[in-house]
Amino acid sequence: MFSSKSLRKIFIIFISAAFFISCSEQNGVKAEIQSVEQQRVVLDVYKSPSCGCCEKWIKHIDESGFQSNVYNELDISVIKNKKGIAPRYRSCHTVISKDGYIFEGHVPAKFIQQFLTEPHATNVLGLSVPAMPIGTPGMEVNDKFQPYRVLLLKSDGSFDTYANVQSYQEQF
Repeated sequence: MFSSKSLRKIFIIFISAAFFISCSEQNGVKAEIQSVEQQRVVLDVYKSPSCGCCEKWIKHIDESGFQSNVYNELDISVIKNKKGIAPRYRSCHTVISKDGYIFEGHVPAKFIQQFLTEPHATNVLGLSVPAMPIGTPGMEVNDKFQPYRVLLLKSDGSFDTYANVQSYQEQF
């Protein structure tokens, strides 16, 4: 039915097509990876040069898909004042997104990601985990955990509860 020459041609066409499809899929995957890397949200982190828990928190957000630009400041209260963060909502570091939202303290990456995908009223500043609750990302102490709230800060100094975190696992 087919000559050996014809079979050879069919085989070469088949192999060439398979190779072309394989290369196209690999290039598509490479393009998708590059696209994801380009879409990484950049967060500017302002912290004290000597704060170890801040370093652990930065590792948490970087491993969760963010890219952090770290600025070691001797007096970060200047930034907190400039961004309108009342003293009762403060913690050890202040983070600012490219859109100007703030994330104060040990806010888990999960809630930052969620927040950044939602629309917000113009009076919303961002999120805060005041103080430094034990068990938050960067504040791990063995298996200890202190339930806490993630607060939605508003420019008038008020807040709403954004999330109640009752267990270590709820943060991820």
